[in-house]
Amino acid sequence: MTDDSRRLWLIDAGYLFNAQRTIGQGYHFDYLKLRKMIEETKSIWRAYYLNSTPNPPQDAQDQFHSWLRCGPPRGPKIITQLHELKRIRADYAYCEDCSKKVKLRCPEEGGHHITNQQQKGVDVGIATLALIHREKYDSLLLSSGDGDLLDAVEFLSELGKRIELLVFRNGVSTDLQSRADEILWIDEFAEDIRRDEKTTAQPAAGAYGEPADESTEAQP
Repeated sequence: MTDDSRRLWLIDAGYLFNAQRTIGQGYHFDYLKLRKMIEETKSIWRAYYLNSTPNPPQDAQDQFHSWLRCGPPRGPKIITQLHELKRIRADYAYCEDCSKKVKLRCPEEGGHHITNQQQKGVDVGIATLALIHREKYDSLLLSSGDGDLLDAVEFLSELGKRIELLVFRNGVSTDLQSRADEILWIDEFAEDIRRDEKTTAQPAAGAYGEPADESTEAQP
């Protein structure tokens, strides 16, 4: 490590899970490899992984979150903060082509109610952690593309905190990009942190309670 300043790494799990798909079909990164790479030049005081999960959580999710909390060399030593997925009615959707709301209908008979799952609480959790720990770190290393974090980021920047983004190129608010002191594009070293499905100790599990790819199984 060449930098002794204290960094707080806050991770929006849903963002990273979805954004990694832009690298290519079947691509998954390894959190342990990612942390090791960052700490070659940037020490991390503490890391938090914030995610929304179903209730009850899936076994694969439990294994993955347990692995995240493991210290090196087995795991990346990341604190997990989990929120429950919220179910919302999904009777209508917006059509971008005709600029109208269209009614969603289940093909089965009987007037079924259509719902969707939505992540709740993660952006608030990230902002809260960034603010309550503000006296304990020098730089905020943020893995999120959510523009709703802008107010917290601007406040911390005014306090003299260094703002860094550790993100993929797609799905990042331009407001966040413009406030960052440095942007670390994961796309540029994506292959170096690719998960090796045969040798990695990282169990395979998705964010939002999604199952792992059908081609992979959760490892103990």
